[in-house]
Amino acid sequence: MSCERRRGIVDKGYPRLSVRRQCAILQLHRSTYYYQPTGESPLNLKLMRRIDEQFMETPFFGSRRMLNVLRDIGYGVGRDRVRRLMRKMGLTAVYQKPRTSMPHPDHKVYPYLLRNLAILRPNQVWCADITYIPMKHGFLYLVAVMDWHSRAVLSWRLSNTMDTDFCVSALEEAINRYGVPEIFNTDQGSQFTSYEFTGRLREAGTRISMDGRGRWMDNVMIERLWRSLKYECVYLREHETGGQLRQTLTWWFDFYNHRRPHFAFDGMKPMNVYQQGFKPEGAPPLACPEKAA
Repeated sequence: MSCERRRGIVDKGYPRLSVRRQCAILQLHRSTYYYQPTGESPLNLKLMRRIDEQFMETPFFGSRRMLNVLRDIGYGVGRDRVRRLMRKMGLTAVYQKPRTSMPHPDHKVYPYLLRNLAILRPNQVWCADITYIPMKHGFLYLVAVMDWHSRAVLSWRLSNTMDTDFCVSALEEAINRYGVPEIFNTDQGSQFTSYEFTGRLREAGTRISMDGRGRWMDNVMIERLWRSLKYECVYLREHETGGQLRQTLTWWFDFYNHRRPHFAFDGMKPMNVYQQGFKPEGAPPLACPEKAA
């Protein structure tokens, strides 16, 4: 259980247990319970938005190249700040590099199962990913669950932290509404390697697949979704509250699923493809990109 979820369980007004005792039961430091995180400065929020926009164009840029871009447009910042902000946004350059960090020691990493796999039907493969969403005075994180064959978005959730709970909630909704996929593919983020997330998939009988580190092409369908979402929706508006953003995303995902034509399927909409299992006549089955050795 994440820190954020445990903090939410603590009840100051509970008559039988003090806050100290509740924190002890939940294995939560009282300092963690009382801590109020400080938001990023207006300058950092501007930098994060600019970094996000640039990353959509050049996902192979690491902190060094991103620093050069920011300096070219007049931001006199240092590489440490750029590196920290990219880490906070969950952005990692897509080029192959030595493993300088290890996955969470308590989390199992599963092999990539989609190499050269022909994806022929809905619910054969689902995927999920998290992206950063800039707002006027802050930012939120968005997770989405997508059916790989149809590109239909089956569920999504917003959160102000990169915890596990909102990812599990999105997974639960997708399973409850659309059934169980044969394979579920994600990256190696701690949210997706967590026991809560993988345990729910194992319980459902789903095979778990995970990308190679730094291999955005292994989950390319949802990366394309983020690009469409940000250019067609997020970057065109400035949302002041999470409620406003949630309302806009509700509209866009409905538009994407039910009204936005997808040329890979002769102009059919993703949810129509999902429901009908449509494949254009004569079109070859979708094959996943080969994973680098």
